[in-house]
Amino acid sequence: MTNLVMDDCPQSNGSSNHKSKERFAQFIDNSCCTRYCLGPNPSLARFIYALIFLVTCLLAWSIRDYGHNALSELERLKVCHGARACLGAEGVLRISFGCFLFFFLMFLSTVGTKKLEDTRNNWHSEWWPVKIVLWIGFMVIPFFIPSAFVQLYGKIAHFGAGAFLLIQLISVISFINWLNDRCRSEKYFERCQYQIMALSVTTYLASIIGITMMYIWYVPNVSCKFNILFITSTLVLLQLMTLASIPSKVRGGFLAPGLMGLYIVYLCWSAIRSEPQTEICNKKAEAATSADWLTIVSFVIAVLAIVIATFSTGIDSKCLQVQLTYVFKKTEAESEDEVPYGYGFFHFVFAMGAMYFAMLFVGWNSKNTMPKWTIDVGWTSTWVRIVNEWVATLVLDANCTTFLEEQNRSRSSVEEERVVS
Repeated sequence: MTNLVMDDCPQSNGSSNHKSKERFAQFIDNSCCTRYCLGPNPSLARFIYALIFLVTCLLAWSIRDYGHNALSELERLKVCHGARACLGAEGVLRISFGCFLFFFLMFLSTVGTKKLEDTRNNWHSEWWPVKIVLWIGFMVIPFFIPSAFVQLYGKIAHFGAGAFLLIQLISVISFINWLNDRCRSEKYFERCQYQIMALSVTTYLASIIGITMMYIWYVPNVSCKFNILFITSTLVLLQLMTLASIPSKVRGGFLAPGLMGLYIVYLCWSAIRSEPQTEICNKKAEAATSADWLTIVSFVIAVLAIVIATFSTGIDSKCLQVQLTYVFKKTEAESEDEVPYGYGFFHFVFAMGAMYFAMLFVGWNSKNTMPKWTIDVGWTSTWVRIVNEWVATLVLDANCTTFLEEQNRSRSSVEEERVVS
């Protein structure tokens, strides 16, 4: 009996050890460390790229506002002409150019990546020491480039920043259309029709309230012609979008113009805030926001907004595909081994974002001298926002028209089937 028990003990110990090893292996496979620290992780990589972009924005701001005190050594570089051409607005352009080169190189090396097994997936999600060295090199190299070339880059950056705004606009409209179509679907509309109606009314009323507040803050007298033009045109565009959605009101058709109304009101407010602070029409608003701490807080929020906008637009690699679906009516099935987002598109957006933040820091004018802790100030910035608002309304109206045409075609086809049957 004792011998039998002694013989069974090694077997039981061996089986328990085997189970413990299996549990440990399963724990390692499912642990956060394995998912985020071992092997390529595209989800974590995009946040690291966003952090690199944020540090670059802060570096450009530091050179613009405090570079003359901290970087006096640049006076020794011949291309800096006594540091005049390497600090201020041109310093911002040099940092922006280095950031553009870094992300454009990443774009060229990752564009077309489809599968997780692709070697370029490892390059996108790993090799961080090498990429940090590359980033530092690209931050330094532009300070050895002649001033004439930097000024040429500043002119090209206008188009890159415009491309960024267009991609961002398509991304926003893509999200609004996705949410609107989802609310229109029979699956959700029957269950959430009152919530959808309440959200539509709330967004519309919030847009009206925002327009009213802008009239109060930024139109103290009738001589503020530009502010009256901007705010009134926003009100007219809001009404046009609402009227265009009336034929589709059966299934939450007012949700899209309500959400877009909030967006264009925000663009109008940003445009007016970008007007030069010497404007008499903004003096009342300036008196309420003249505190230094509030200026700093506004600046920090604006910088974070740039990074968040670039990040959210970059990971939305299918925003263009969604918009083109209305035209080509063609979609492709996705497989599980595909990359979670388009790496090439992601880095391309960040490259265009590098040009965009340069334009915001210099007020869309490389010869402009910006006060400390200010961003996106000047008449050029104002008109860029206003044009962006008008384009947003036209694109949304075009999408609404396309949706109505599809709805009419589907109804006619159903009626034809009924007649035939």
